Amino acid sequence: MSHSEVRFTDKQWDRVIDNYSKWWNGELGRPILPLIISGADPKRPMPKAPLLQYSNCGDFSIPAEDIIDRIDYELSCCEFYGDSFPCVFMAQFGPGIMAAFLGSDVETTKETVWFYSKKQIPINELHFTYNENNPWLQRIKDIYRAGMKKWGGEVCMGMTDIGGGMDILASFLGTEGLLYEVSDNPKEVKRLCLEITELWIRYFREFEEIIKDQRVYSDWSQRLCEKPSYMLQCDFSYMISHEMFKDFVTDDLASISATLDRAFYHLDGIGQIIHLDELLALDNIKGIQWIPGSGEPETRDWSELCAKISASGKKLMMGYRMDKYLDDILKAVKKPDDFIKMPFIYSMEEKETALKTLAKYGAM
Repeated sequence: MSHSEVRFTDKQWDRVIDNYSKWWNGELGRPILPLIISGADPKRPMPKAPLLQYSNCGDFSIPAEDIIDRIDYELSCCEFYGDSFPCVFMAQFGPGIMAAFLGSDVETTKETVWFYSKKQIPINELHFTYNENNPWLQRIKDIYRAGMKKWGGEVCMGMTDIGGGMDILASFLGTEGLLYEVSDNPKEVKRLCLEITELWIRYFREFEEIIKDQRVYSDWSQRLCEKPSYMLQCDFSYMISHEMFKDFVTDDLASISATLDRAFYHLDGIGQIIHLDELLALDNIKGIQWIPGSGEPETRDWSELCAKISASGKKLMMGYRMDKYLDDILKAVKKPDDFIKMPFIYSMEEKETALKTLAKYGAM
């Protein structure tokens, strides 16, 4: 392990792990509230390497060690309070990077990464196989190895955004193409979903094998997990009926969540609410992350949805800043332990106010 200025002690690790454990058992008496303050002295100059982002994730000329060193610098500018901990966001390779592992074309932009196939292969001729030499797969593994060497497990590297099965398939058939295929060739769609699920689990386990000596696990949502977990998703489900969801998505989610500990589901946008009952019925999905989606007014009242998720015995994750809507959400859920707030980075100027808010909810 090489030198790092990340401010997080053994005592802090013990406390945050204990808080999460109590929260899962309904014994914390409050929600999980992470607070990260940026703007602290990193005690060293900024490295020359750029910060890993969507736009440069395909530049493999930057050594993995330099990528990690720059992330270490950024973490060294942070102070961690409440239920936050040093966690590396590894989703800069785009939502559904598994499509690239399977040979899709990749387009990086400033906002995201797109996966598509220039070559249109008829669905009955499409097959997915494992390629250990895939450059994207090797790149992510190299970054995980460099991170383990740098931090020795004292910083948590989140799981990359492997993606949802139907979303990965849509990268090869096109979204519109897949919409036709679920009606025209349902057996072929199911065959490909099974191939994707098997490979998904394999990729997950290979990444997990590299980072298994970390103190904790996480994913792009940055919630702490003591065992390997994941934020499952299916953005394609926004466009299909409840019956189609049951037919094409439920089994995939059930298979993958059974291999994980305390999986969550990323419910993204009002178009996915029709699938909520189906998701709440899946035993191995332990929480729902609700994202209202673009175009929804921030002031819209989601208390009925929050109450429904909480009443089902699942945890609820949402993404508001700490000074907004927390009291409203806590009124809607059955008990405070049902809620976890997504982490936001606050500036040094906001520190005093943010710490007072944490104290108000007993998270200091």
